[in-house]
Amino acid sequence: MKKTDSNKAPLPDKSTDCKTGHRCEKWAQMLLMLKGYIPVSRNYVTGRGTGAGEVDLIMRKGRLLVFIEVKKRATFEKALHAVTIENQARVIRASAAFLQRNPQFSDFSIRYDAVLFAPKRMPRHIKDAWRVL
Repeated sequence: MKKTDSNKAPLPDKSTDCKTGHRCEKWAQMLLMLKGYIPVSRNYVTGRGTGAGEVDLIMRKGRLLVFIEVKKRATFEKALHAVTIENQARVIRASAAFLQRNPQFSDFSIRYDAVLFAPKRMPRHIKDAWRVL
């Protein structure tokens, strides 16, 4: 946390937030591995100019490929609400780009999950958090 001056509330430090986000992604990956998922990619980025975006985790279980959004907020409800329609669309676009570049997964079933974190609580894995319409 950085402080702007003595009369104002502390502002979050971006480097701390980023570290926390990456830490949550690592914890989410370990949680899913304990459930039998196999890591495929973490922080998959489609590339500049594609407009597709980034996926926090890509994991597989058998013939199922799962694209996972990880969110940490003050409560699980706030974390769930942070997985917005725009956020879902970004992950869907990134998943399409991933599948185009990785044809070995073309015959896999696809699912979109979320792993939610809240302070002093065990993380929640939300299977099938959203679907492509």
